[in-house]
Amino acid sequence: MITTTGLTKVYRTRGREVTALDGVDLHVREGEVYGVIGQSGAGKSSLIRCVNLLERPTSGTVTVAGQELTALAGRGAGANRELRRARSRIGMVFQHFNLLSSRTVQGNVELPLEILGRSGKDRTRKALELLDLVGLADLARSYPAQLSGGQKQRVGIARALAGDPDVLLSDEATSALDPETTRSILHLLRDLNRQLGLTVLLITHEMDVVKSICDSAALMERGRIVESGTVGEILATPGSELAAALFPVGGESSGADRTVLDITFHGEAATQPVVSQLSRTYNIDISILGAAIDTIGGLQTGRMRIELPGRYEDNVVPIGFLREQGLQIDVVGPAGQQSTLVKDGAE
Repeated sequence: MITTTGLTKVYRTRGREVTALDGVDLHVREGEVYGVIGQSGAGKSSLIRCVNLLERPTSGTVTVAGQELTALAGRGAGANRELRRARSRIGMVFQHFNLLSSRTVQGNVELPLEILGRSGKDRTRKALELLDLVGLADLARSYPAQLSGGQKQRVGIARALAGDPDVLLSDEATSALDPETTRSILHLLRDLNRQLGLTVLLITHEMDVVKSICDSAALMERGRIVESGTVGEILATPGSELAAALFPVGGESSGADRTVLDITFHGEAATQPVVSQLSRTYNIDISILGAAIDTIGGLQTGRMRIELPGRYEDNVVPIGFLREQGLQIDVVGPAGQQSTLVKDGAE
């Protein structure tokens, strides 16, 4: 549904060049919720603004719903009209709501419909339908100043849906909200994804957002995507930075003659008592140093850090047993870092 190829964005200010995007290749499948996560300055906002061409890429291509938007930009009046039509099928939800204070809630939702030239009755009908969809039907005549932050964001979402988009872009839509309101907005986005078949691309710096609603995710650093995939693929990737950030576990070895393992559970494997089975099968004492578990996509997922007595070469067989159970196993080095020498079967 959304594909970028070799996407770059260079800002030129006061004789300086700042590369915000450096050859970004991204693929978001139809109907999924895709999260792009990274620290401030990683290039996330530039990426999402280039997807709908609010920012014109310096180079590379952007394709949405099979149409290459970058091929239309600046190619004459006809192409620009086609670009406007294509962009009308892309909804955008902003971090700070961007509502017009002089308009009612209904008036804010009707604004894009006015721009599209829809009749007054049609605008009213559509706006009220959308406000009902986001749970604000009773606030249609209220003004933004009378709303809470969560209610304002729901208005922003309703406005973004006014043009019946195929794609919904979310630019840090929950970062200005409290945790409880954030959860309600995320649940709303997931419900809209399922009810309307929307493809949702969201950017965030919060791992909980990815854990809550994302089917796939990408990690951005310094304008590049350094890791991407479905959440299941990420969790199954040895040494994954995203997996470690999604499910952080701590704890270091108690001695040089110990083996520390990070075990990643996903799906059915998360419900099996594999650690106790390991202890009974090989008659070894196991220390649990840390654990994190959550439910993603209806499946229990998590990571656990354990310590086995003896060095790695003494534990090859127990480690093999864990891998035979379908678990992702990473051997942790003495500083608490996953070993680059021994990962997932590379004994």
